[in-house]
Amino acid sequence: MSPDRFTARTWPIAAATLYFAGPGALDVHAAPAEEWDAVFADIARAGFDHVDLTDGWLRPADLDAERHEELLAAAHGRGLGLASVSAIRRSVIDRAHGDDNLAYSHRTLDAATALGIRTVSFGLHQALTPQQKERLWFWTAQGHVDDPADWELAVVRLRELGRHAEELGILMSLEMYEDTFLGTADSAVRLVEDIGLDSVGLNPDIGNLVRLHRPIEDWRELVEKTAPYTNFWHVKNYARDENPDRDHYAAFPTTMEAGLIDYRWAVRHAISQGFQGVICTENYGGDGLGVCAANRDYLRRQVLPLDAGYASAPSRVRQLSDARTREGTR
Repeated sequence: MSPDRFTARTWPIAAATLYFAGPGALDVHAAPAEEWDAVFADIARAGFDHVDLTDGWLRPADLDAERHEELLAAAHGRGLGLASVSAIRRSVIDRAHGDDNLAYSHRTLDAATALGIRTVSFGLHQALTPQQKERLWFWTAQGHVDDPADWELAVVRLRELGRHAEELGILMSLEMYEDTFLGTADSAVRLVEDIGLDSVGLNPDIGNLVRLHRPIEDWRELVEKTAPYTNFWHVKNYARDENPDRDHYAAFPTTMEAGLIDYRWAVRHAISQGFQGVICTENYGGDGLGVCAANRDYLRRQVLPLDAGYASAPSRVRQLSDARTREGTR
């Protein structure tokens, strides 16, 4: 038994901030700290004690030191800890913007350190296409597809970021997303293994995959293959219907408890494989924050271990409880 192991009471479960972005949202970078406080007030009222800074809402990399202090003060003033940063649609192998995205990703790691954040998630998904932006659910239209010729570039650039993260004592996690090199379990695991750093693991956001209106990989196999490498987790669920004879595939957002993925089994399996990282609750549509609060309660009351005496295999990547992550290596 390890005293550092998380339990249902202590596990860091963060509210994503993605649902505070979107059409009509304020430019939160230029806004006064009172605007951040209003968001944090809602998150705290929903019962959360941790926040994920989704950069679709706020980009820590593009704030100066003074604004970092304002951000920390706003969060702490509401009793919230900043648990993680999720940097999305900033692929380092984007043919047009890869160099800029790589520089941005390095700044994100530095900003995370300034804010005391020890988990940063990156992905290889790119900007939404015009067609995706017109859809009710953007995932029903085809988005960017990674070119196999860019595999080595992805390994080299993500390894560069991973070394930077390691120097800072940060866990770097790679978000699974369709049609990228992180779009299947086998490809995602291969990518992490090719990068070859224990500071780099997976964010098995399998909700991104089960929502697709096309045939999908079995979600249990996704969990089984990625669990030994999981160090951060975006969790969300979708109800799904299939009739292959009619080429019919449909999915829509729902709670973790009600959707296709059995998170009671999935989370417990991941823990048995050594997972000890931040869980970030996400949802699209409706009252996203309210759904995430319900998902948090489901995890704490029904799924996560009640005490620290559980058995688990050693993870193949570093976890949040690792001393090098808590203290940094500088």
